[in-house]
Amino acid sequence: MPQKSWSKKDERQYEHIKESEMDRGKSEEGAEEIAARTVNKQRQQEGRTENRTPGGTGNPNTRLEDRTLQELRNRAEELDIEGRGSMDKDELVEAIRDHA
Repeated sequence: MPQKSWSKKDERQYEHIKESEMDRGKSEEGAEEIAARTVNKQRQQEGRTENRTPGGTGNPNTRLEDRTLQELRNRAEELDIEGRGSMDKDELVEAIRDHA
């Protein structure tokens, strides 16, 4: 699943993560997905991708306080929380919790 735009280092990281996930019992398909998402997220954080704004809402098993501001904003957008654009991280966490 390595991409054309990936560097050799990205490809090595992908293979390492994939093997590690398979050693932990993940299926090959699941390990490939985790590895690709990890490499792409790192590339995005380093500014090596065209789209620098993450589109995800974070791992659902991660506490809201541990998610990034952008992930919280994306989740608030999914929930159609009004005023989310002017909220800080603590306010977004509270609004998301209140919505549930």
